[in-house]
Amino acid sequence: MALALSADGQLKLVIFDCDGVLVDSEDTCCRISAEEARAAGMNVPDEKAVETFSGMALPGVQEVIEQKTGKSLGSDWAAKTQARFVAAMKDGVEPIDGVYAMLEDVKKLGLPVRVGSNSSGEEMEAKFIATNLTKHFEGRIHSARDMGIPKPRPDVYLHAAREEGVKPENCVVLEDSNTGARAAVDAGMMCVLLRKAGEDVPDWPNLVVIHHLSDFAPLLQKALQAQRQSA
Repeated sequence: MALALSADGQLKLVIFDCDGVLVDSEDTCCRISAEEARAAGMNVPDEKAVETFSGMALPGVQEVIEQKTGKSLGSDWAAKTQARFVAAMKDGVEPIDGVYAMLEDVKKLGLPVRVGSNSSGEEMEAKFIATNLTKHFEGRIHSARDMGIPKPRPDVYLHAAREEGVKPENCVVLEDSNTGARAAVDAGMMCVLLRKAGEDVPDWPNLVVIHHLSDFAPLLQKALQAQRQSA
């Protein structure tokens, strides 16, 4: 089966993760998670926060803290921590470098876009308002947290494809975390992984690495040109 970046494939939809791909909020959310972990007795300094909690949905964060401390955080912990996330996002969050130009370039290619994230819909709304990204994704945002099936499960990406009316093999996902990349690959989609040069990359199939958002649209354009030529 030819995937969306192959010359004999068909690229029909681009799905973006949110944190670390569109908005730079992961440090803030991981730092809050680390604060909560320390309050429960788990030793996670701020400098280890991203390494420990990157890409994880709040139920997963809660599970890790409870396993490490042997304490129950309670049934309302995730909701309370999510409220802290939303408040932090409203105080200010930065766009990922190059995001506006990248989105315009993808739009010029005529490709529809959607978002699939482990963040809640409420969190993403706050983040997109703060970074002026709402207009790009209105009505096209999907939350794995709100679905109750967080990544690395592939469900949120499969749901986004169904909503667009396209097959998984016709989708490209832009991710930055191993958790999200696993979800995309398991969904049967092509995954483009945004990673700084020199950082570790999983040895998984259907994974392409870029180092800056400016590399993304040219990759899609090259695939579309090859597909038109082979049609």
